Formats: sequence, structure tokens, C-alpha cells
Amino acid sequence: MSAVTTPVTRSPDAGHSAESAWSRWANAHRKWLFAAPAMAFVAVLIIFPVAWTGYLSLTDAEGSVRAESEFIGFQNYLDVLSDTDRFWPAVWRTVLFTGVVLLVEVVLGMAIALLLWRPFRGEKWVRVAILLPLVATPVAVGMMWRLIFDPNIGMANQLLGWVGIGPQPWLAGQSSALPTTMFIDIWQWTPMVVLILLAGLTSLSDEPQEAALIDGASTWQRFRHVTLPLLMPTVIVAILLRGIDALKTFDILYATKGRGGGSFHEVETLNVYAYGLSFDYNEYGVSSAVLIIFFLIIIGVMWALTYRKKGLER
Repeated sequence: MSAVTTPVTRSPDAGHSAESAWSRWANAHRKWLFAAPAMAFVAVLIIFPVAWTGYLSLTDAEGSVRAESEFIGFQNYLDVLSDTDRFWPAVWRTVLFTGVVLLVEVVLGMAIALLLWRPFRGEKWVRVAILLPLVATPVAVGMMWRLIFDPNIGMANQLLGWVGIGPQPWLAGQSSALPTTMFIDIWQWTPMVVLILLAGLTSLSDEPQEAALIDGASTWQRFRHVTLPLLMPTVIVAILLRGIDALKTFDILYATKGRGGGSFHEVETLNVYAYGLSFDYNEYGVSSAVLIIFFLIIIGVMWALTYRKKGLER
């Protein structure tokens, strides 16, 4: 006698239950599922360049990108960190440039945003005029100000001559070049800070201002004790965005001073220094080490500002 086998049929309820569980999970994590393709694409674009740069920083790659290179460990990092002639002065200029332009842009941007906060006649035209510096590219802005600050034919010295002040070296001076490039950066990017802070101001409620006004608070007291604390998360966002961007400034510096940040490296920041190592001297290993150190500095600044922002929002 042969055994009779009964086919095993899957219960429709089991499939429906599994499908329901998947639907519930997908619905609970839908924001991550929708963003996953874009996040994966961005991750690939970021992870591969950083990983390749990290690999090059551990080799003696130089001369040609196709030339054979040997693994030398952290020797490039030791050479860079012991370079007191170019690396550490570039670090100091990067910190100084970022700190000065960020402080001035935030203070000036706050003042302009407060002036534009309340409606007035011709408000739209004033806002358009303030945003004009953002229209041009940084290279074009750098070339424009390079002509204006030319010691011989520049308009800046002509204007100073009309009020009895002698010509200034501006970008040509060893001690005045860095402050001049700071001024150019402030001129172009202050409108961006104004936009961010103005958006934050317009989102504030009028009730705290009215309550402080009824209590007899002065304009300065209302700003210090009411407006500024409420606006601080937006201020941190403006500092975060502009601070990171200022740290990475390259185009204005290169357009105004060229290779090496000038003949005496007077405006050479870490970006300009790394660019020169790569494209002027073809020292790809050392340049990659500089960029990895610079990358870690930026990550540290981002983490500190983000942590500060979260603390203010609690």
C-alpha cells in the first residue's frame, strides 16, 4: 500500500498577518523609507571621497595620481603637525578669518534684520538692494574688489585721496591683505545672515514684546531679555551655516591673491595651503593629511554648535 500525502496549504490569515505587520512597520518608519534613497546617494558621494582621501594621507603619493605609492602610516600627519612655517600659520589665519568675519556678519546681520523687521515705505527695494551681493559668484566678487583695491588705479585710493588720506596698499600689503579679504567676505555674505535672522524674527510672536512694552521695558531691554533669547536658536543656525562656510573659504582668497595666498602667504588658509600642495607641488599624500585634519576640525565645530543648539531648545 502506498501512503497518501495530503498537500499542506498555507492559511490565508498567515499571509495577511505578515503583510499587516510589514505595513505597520513601513507606516511607522515611512519618513526614513522615503528619505533612504537620497540618504544612500549622499552617503556614497561623501563616504567615498573621504575614504579615498584618508587612504592617500597614509601613503607617499606624489608626482602623479597614477604613480605607485607606498604605505607610510601616519608619517604625513607627523610632518604636517610639525610644520611651523606653513601649516600652523595657515591654521591661525583660518581661525582668525573665520572668527572675525563670523562675529561681524552676525552682529551686522542682526542690526540690519532688526531694521527690516518692521514694515516701512520702500521696504521691498531695500531688501532687494541688500541681497545684491549674493547674486554674483565669489570669484567675480573677488576680481571686482581686486580692481577696486588696486593701489595704483583702484577706486578705493581715489576716494581716500578726495578726503586727504594717502593711498593704502590694501591687498598688496603684507599686513593689510588679510583684513581686506575679510571685508570682502563680510560684504558678500552678511545678506545671507540677514535673511536667516529676518526669517527668525518674523516667526516670533508679538505677545512677549507687547507684555514687555506694557511693563515699561526700554528698546534695549526688550531686545536683550525678550527678542534675543527667543531668537537664539536661529542665531545658532546662522552661526553654524556661516561658520562652516567661512572655514572653507577658498575662491575669494584665491581670486584676490592667487597661489599660496600671496607672495608671503599672507592670506594662506588651510584650504589654500592644501590646494597648493596638491596642484602646485603634487604632494597628494601630504595634502590629503592636511584635508583630513581640516575635515576633523569642521566636524568638531559642527558638533559643538549643534550640541549648543540642542541645549538652547530644551
